[in-house]
Amino acid sequence: MAGHSQFKNIMHRKGRQDAVRSKLFSKLAREITVAAKAGTPDVAMNPRLRLAVNNAKAQSMPKDNIERAIKKAAGGDSENYDEVRYEGYGPGGVAVIVEALTDNRNRTASNVRSYFTKSGGALGESGSVAFMFDRVGEIVFPLSAGDADKVMEAAIEAGADDVQSDEDSHRIITAFGDIGEVAAALETSLGEAESVKAIWRPQTGTPVDEEKAQSVLRLIANLEDDDDVQNVYANFEVDEATLAKLSAA
Repeated sequence: MAGHSQFKNIMHRKGRQDAVRSKLFSKLAREITVAAKAGTPDVAMNPRLRLAVNNAKAQSMPKDNIERAIKKAAGGDSENYDEVRYEGYGPGGVAVIVEALTDNRNRTASNVRSYFTKSGGALGESGSVAFMFDRVGEIVFPLSAGDADKVMEAAIEAGADDVQSDEDSHRIITAFGDIGEVAAALETSLGEAESVKAIWRPQTGTPVDEEKAQSVLRLIANLEDDDDVQNVYANFEVDEATLAKLSAA
């Protein structure tokens, strides 16, 4: 099981998202504002904005918050956010990619570097680990969308590349350029998705023991707690016994 999915599943089990809902809404609003400012505030005409709004709705973000984030961009009074990607190595040589939206590159770079350093890792140059990941689309459906066979059949019909079903959700992987088309086809057969977005998917995993896995999880948690950080991806891999311990901790 790859690090990105492991981390998300563990955090879901711990109920971590409930504890940081306001921070989550803030990050979703920032993505909506950036998407609206980069294109048009019309959801129907702006694919990136449409995805951002749909993902916000999937997280139960209030309609007023969504409209306020769009109007902020349309009004021209929003901060100018830069999209920045950081790459580095965490504990145990685990490759980590960090995506951020920031209005102060120096602040964000300093913070991200400190998280890596404190974990025993190191921030690298651009491109230092990205070659170990594939840029793909990820479409997540709740278990209520259907059983694994139904979701697999729908994914194949829609032209997706892979399906990962577990006790938490169904994750459908598609080519980066096909995200919108596949998501639209799946909505017809499975209903509304929990999220639709582009992710960095590890090509292979870096095996780590329980101690190193805990250190990697702390690094990712610290990164995700930063207001400027939008997404974190890592290629760590643990066996099922270790995963069970981490989930129960």
